[in-house]
Amino acid sequence: MEKKETTYSGFVAIVGKPNVGKSTLLNNLLGVKVAPISPKPQTTRKRLRGILTEGRRQIVFVDTPGLHKPMDALGQFMDQEVYEALSDVNAVVWVVDLRHPPTPEDELVAKALKPLVGKVPILLVGNKLDAAKYPEEALKAYHALLPEAEARMLSALDERQVAQLKAELFALLPEGPFFYPENFAKSDQDFGEWVAEIIREEAMKRLWHEVPYAVAVKTEEVAERENGILYIKAVLYVERPSQKAIVIGEGGRKIKEIGQAARKQLEVFLNRQVYLDLEVKVYPDWRKDPEALRELGYRSPIG
Repeated sequence: MEKKETTYSGFVAIVGKPNVGKSTLLNNLLGVKVAPISPKPQTTRKRLRGILTEGRRQIVFVDTPGLHKPMDALGQFMDQEVYEALSDVNAVVWVVDLRHPPTPEDELVAKALKPLVGKVPILLVGNKLDAAKYPEEALKAYHALLPEAEARMLSALDERQVAQLKAELFALLPEGPFFYPENFAKSDQDFGEWVAEIIREEAMKRLWHEVPYAVAVKTEEVAERENGILYIKAVLYVERPSQKAIVIGEGGRKIKEIGQAARKQLEVFLNRQVYLDLEVKVYPDWRKDPEALRELGYRSPIG
């Protein structure tokens, strides 16, 4: 009887305050873009699983929203996503920004991780090493918040440094069967969710003040046209008519700009022509309404 090779697998949560580079790190660990990125906080709103399988080892990364003091139902949902992600993991990667000293939000993350000390490895990863003036001093200050964490520094954009972190994480995995088939996609998002997140990313990059945080995107239709073009219809929801006017822009310029940028991304990833049909609608105060959040796809995944 043929002996089955031992496999190793586990869940690794990536946590941190908003805008420290968690999604950039996840994308580079996976070698493919699965999480939206923009310079604005709260670009990641939902838990996202990224699946990395190499040889006999499989890591299921759980990318989380930035932990912060919630101001509305959406904020409460995002914080709940973080705490649920931490409830059953084999290791934690706590990402911090070495360009700045710790803030109360970093203290909030350290407090959330405290109950895991001694139960699972916690890797404190000082990110943005390439742009930090005093990285050692910053890392020391972060480490003081949770001395039990294992500290290291990197730039999430440096392939060699990210590969080193990946090797460390693979070494921490316990024996166990794979959670996903070896040929499974790199993310557990469905196609419509992935498309919506790319559109929202491009909207966040191009909108200012409160408007980007009031935008939610839902994919309404995906259809193959006879000419081989992939037709995608999506709706951008905002909370007020004034925000709708800003998203559309004068003469429709802003929504056209968002659509062109999102279409380019989609065509690169899908390697095919895409026709992207965008509409903007008002959904009053959706961020404060738990029912609206569910309708717009902000609901915790099962399992």
